[in-house]
Amino acid sequence: MTKRTTVIEIITVLNIILFLYTGIAKIMDYSVFKEQLAMSPILSWAATPVAVLLPVVEFAIVLMLVIPRWRLKGLYASFVIMALFTAYIIAMFIVAPEMPCSCGGIISELSWTGHVVLNSVFVLLNGLAIYLQRKEKKELGKGWNSVSGYNVSHS
Repeated sequence: MTKRTTVIEIITVLNIILFLYTGIAKIMDYSVFKEQLAMSPILSWAATPVAVLLPVVEFAIVLMLVIPRWRLKGLYASFVIMALFTAYIIAMFIVAPEMPCSCGGIISELSWTGHVVLNSVFVLLNGLAIYLQRKEKKELGKGWNSVSGYNVSHS
């Protein structure tokens, strides 16, 4: 396993942990999650569909990240959703800084600034993993195994 592959794997595992944890936390405390979304000045109009769909999307991302041939798509999805979460948090910080976070679990204890930092770190990590994964695929060319997601010539 190359250093590049190790970095990709670590970032992938961090995303899996994050999305599994937050998805489960949202489901376990669904009524509170939905209630907090309903209080949001930005998402109140779509609280019910967002409360239902967001954990599903998070679990779908986990599935993509777990299946090696879908990993790059999962990293792109992680990048996009974390960027969207960051934009939402910045907007909430401006519009309603006193509102509680509807993230779920221990992550909801972070301040809005803490959320922006955490999410920005994940956006950067996902960007790095995407770059490394694409570079690895390009360099490996024919040695790339599209089923396992690993270089069969350097395993």
